[in-house]
Amino acid sequence: MLSSLTRPRALAVCALPVLALFAVAGLAPLPFVVAQPGMTADVLGEHQGTQVITISGAPTRRTEGELRMTTIVATGPAADVDLGDVADGWFRTDRAVLPRDAVYPAGKSEKEIERHNVEDMEESQDVATRAALSYVGEDPAKVKVSLDLADVGGPSAGLLFSLGIIDKLEGDGSGGDLTGGRSIAGTGTISADGKVGAVGGVSLKTQAARRDGATVFLVPKDECSDAQAELPEGMRLIPVTTLKGAVESLRSLEGGGKVPNC
Repeated sequence: MLSSLTRPRALAVCALPVLALFAVAGLAPLPFVVAQPGMTADVLGEHQGTQVITISGAPTRRTEGELRMTTIVATGPAADVDLGDVADGWFRTDRAVLPRDAVYPAGKSEKEIERHNVEDMEESQDVATRAALSYVGEDPAKVKVSLDLADVGGPSAGLLFSLGIIDKLEGDGSGGDLTGGRSIAGTGTISADGKVGAVGGVSLKTQAARRDGATVFLVPKDECSDAQAELPEGMRLIPVTTLKGAVESLRSLEGGGKVPNC
C-alpha cells in the first residue's frame, strides 16, 4: 500500500504518529514546578495589618528603613505542568523550572506539605529569636518575642527575622538604625548559633525585592552565583555566612566602611 504513495505523501503519513506523540507529550503533566517572584514583607513593620515583630520584657526603639523578607511562588504539588509551561519557564528570566521533588517532599499530600511548611516556619521563628537574643545578650527567659507573618511557610526568613529583632532592640549599636534608613531585603535560614544557610530561588527573590523598592540584598554566600544570574539593575548583593557578619556588613554599609561583595 505504501509503495503506491508519492514520496512526500508517504513522509507525511509516517510523520503523523510522531507528531501525535509530541502532541501527547506536550499535554502530559511533567514532574516539575514553575516558580516566580513572590511577595515580600517588611519585618520591621506590619503585614496584613498585624505587627510582624512584637517584643516585651526589654526596651525597644523606633526604626527607620525596611528589612524585607522575600518569597517565591510555585505551582502546587498537584498542579499539572506540561511541556509548554516548562518551555515558557526556561526562556523567561522571571520564571524558574524546578524538579517537583526539589520543592515538595515526595509522596506527601498537599495538606501534609502545607503543615510541614508551617512547622518549618514556626521552628525557624523560634531559632531566629534565640539567635538574635543571644547576639544582643538578652535573656530569653525575660524577653518575649512574638513573630507573626501570615500565609508564609518555610525557614527562609530566619536571617531577616533575627536582624529585625536586633534592629528593634539595639539598632546599629551607636544610636542609629541597622538599615541606615534603606530598604534592605534578603533571604537565608538561621541556626541558633547564628550560621546562615542557603535557601534556593534567590534569583527570583532579588527580582521580588527590587520590585518592592529594595536596593540591597543579603544573600547566603554559597548562592552568590545564583543571585547574580538575573540580578536586577540597581540591586547590590552582600554575601553573608553568619548573623554577626550580616550585622557588621550593614554597619559598614551605613558608615562607609568595607562591605563584602559577591
